[in-house]
Amino acid sequence: MGVTGRGLVVAVLFVLNCAALLVRGLPPAKVPPRAVVVWLSLGILAAAALIGVSRSGTGYLFAFFLAGHIGYRLPARQALLLALACGLLCGGVLYFHLGPGHDLLPWAVGLATGTPVLIGILNRVQHQAVAAALSAAESAERAARAEAQAAVLTERGRIARDVHDVLAHTLAGINMQLELADALLDTGDLAKVRAANDKAHSLVKESLKQAQWTVHALREDSLPLVETLTAMLESSGHRDALTVSGTPVGVPARVTQNLLRIAQESLTNAARHAPGGEVRVELAFAASSTALTIRNRHATRTVNAAVGSGMGLIGMRERVALLGGTLTAGPVTEGPDQGGWQVKAVIPR
Repeated sequence: MGVTGRGLVVAVLFVLNCAALLVRGLPPAKVPPRAVVVWLSLGILAAAALIGVSRSGTGYLFAFFLAGHIGYRLPARQALLLALACGLLCGGVLYFHLGPGHDLLPWAVGLATGTPVLIGILNRVQHQAVAAALSAAESAERAARAEAQAAVLTERGRIARDVHDVLAHTLAGINMQLELADALLDTGDLAKVRAANDKAHSLVKESLKQAQWTVHALREDSLPLVETLTAMLESSGHRDALTVSGTPVGVPARVTQNLLRIAQESLTNAARHAPGGEVRVELAFAASSTALTIRNRHATRTVNAAVGSGMGLIGMRERVALLGGTLTAGPVTEGPDQGGWQVKAVIPR
């Protein structure tokens, strides 16, 4: 190197080669693809020129380093083309004895300056594989978090339905009886007051039973479906209202829990909207499904129902949908129960 003549040219080419290699530290996203091709091509020209003008036998090292980075930075096809151009230029400089340093290196060394491109390509492929593995791991982690969040939301929905079934219905019934007792106090009819008070007490006891059922369900304890449904009907004042068809078989705790909640919701609605009406429940065990039908006749006493939450039927549909079944609910339009209401849930096995 020098400050004049050939020494100055060597110094300038040395700086250009260093700059061509240092730019590789820039993130790929920060440099446009065309700009990468341009500065790597200029780097090849600078490396070949340095071999030609330098008297040192080490100038070719820049070409080797640059070819390796070409393989890492560019797609395989472009990288191979530039590496071939690098080998031909550097080999040609030495083959045609250009510059004062041609006698220090055989021309085959210049021709081989493009070979490190293969190492660069391998490094690029390895880097892409690692990046893909990390991306897949991150995607799997995000999917696992989303699944966990969905499970939490599902469980919250289930608990919300159970709380609604236990509290909204029983508390509404207790409140109704207490309001009735309060209204009857003005009439002086103590017998009816006691009856309303006794009914409120029975509803409290019923709510305690329902709370126990809810705790069992949340713990996924298995409740006997037929026995529990029979006890529920008797506590609601409907004796011998259950009809079982088919061969009773054990059903999963989740199915038992949801069928009991549907029955509870239907019985509460019947007591609220059709007081005094006869209630009949059918539990049908088939080879491919379990069906629960609750049908009540029209009211025989004055309806004095408070406004419901509006979530009862929605909750029943959600329960059945989670089990992959179907639920139908609507008025009975024919037969002896005409004018009543029917809810039917079919859960596949």
